Amino acid sequence: MKREFKGRNVVAGSAQAIAIVSRNGMNTLATFQKSILAKKKTVFGSDQNNADLYKKEITGKALCLPRTIGSTTGGMVLQSAASLGLAPKVMLFSESIDSIGAAGVILADIWTANKIVTIDSLGQDFLDYMKDGMSVTVKEDGTVIVE
Repeated sequence: MKREFKGRNVVAGSAQAIAIVSRNGMNTLATFQKSILAKKKTVFGSDQNNADLYKKEITGKALCLPRTIGSTTGGMVLQSAASLGLAPKVMLFSESIDSIGAAGVILADIWTANKIVTIDSLGQDFLDYMKDGMSVTVKEDGTVIVE
């Protein structure tokens, strides 16, 4: 069944990706650090405190989550992941984006060639509906289509 959700563009764009879902906030530093430092070609979640993402591939996915949490370095970690081609293709927030997440996706948009299309304020219904492996299409106007 196809469902549509409408959110607010943070970094506008159109994209298609497969969903990976976290029901809890994502600690950006803890999730990306090991893969970036090890110079991996793909990020697998390394935050043991987030069972939804732990050891799951994040690179190129539609990352669905309520918010980011953790270190103030999180924004630079997202920007670094984007510059290395390791970031999610899309970030979809059920809540309003937090300052850490916003800093990272905006810096990636300005400083790298690898934009992370980002939509926030999609609502709890969105997060409740989402499951790993669903197909996600994001349109320029902030519409998210899930199949």
